[in-house]
Amino acid sequence: MRLTSVVGMALSGMLCVPEAGLACQRTSPISASEMIRGADAIVRALASEYVTPPADPNLMTTGVPDSRIRFKVLEVIRGRGIQNEIILPGYLSNQDDFNDQASPYSFVRPNGRSGSCFANTYRTEAQFLLVLKKSKDGDYTVNWYALGPVNEQLRSESDPWLLWVRQEAQRGEPMAAKQEVLKQIDAALDFSPPPVSDSRS
Repeated sequence: MRLTSVVGMALSGMLCVPEAGLACQRTSPISASEMIRGADAIVRALASEYVTPPADPNLMTTGVPDSRIRFKVLEVIRGRGIQNEIILPGYLSNQDDFNDQASPYSFVRPNGRSGSCFANTYRTEAQFLLVLKKSKDGDYTVNWYALGPVNEQLRSESDPWLLWVRQEAQRGEPMAAKQEVLKQIDAALDFSPPPVSDSRS
């Protein structure tokens, strides 16, 4: 399937269903602002080394790799309790893979446009902006916002995408945090002070 067809399907908002020989599709348009609002954590990190190398270095899937990469966290834009490193599935490469769009991006970088919902290859010792979600097992993942710019390579610390995400992340808390605040407000409103005893009786 041609790249132009993949882009067309993504922007038209079709279902994200990766199938054999077919590209990923979505049910809704890609929105960088929506993605940032929904993220549990956002970090700038360095792709350092393999924790678990690929079982077969000559075989690379467009899906979730069996290899694991250690990322050194350089900056936490959002997230509590973030450690100094994050482990994610992926492949290491000696090739750059910058997004060819203008910031803010509305599509995944080229590595994620070849039949997969997500880019899974990272240049060794390059910096990436990781937009993360906590999975059911409690680990962070970038594989949650299909065809979105969840793990873009950065050109520098003044990369326009990095600057935009920093600003966008300050505009509001993620939905989970907002829901927790609302629960606390509801609890406070339901609070009833204990009755005051009449000392004269």
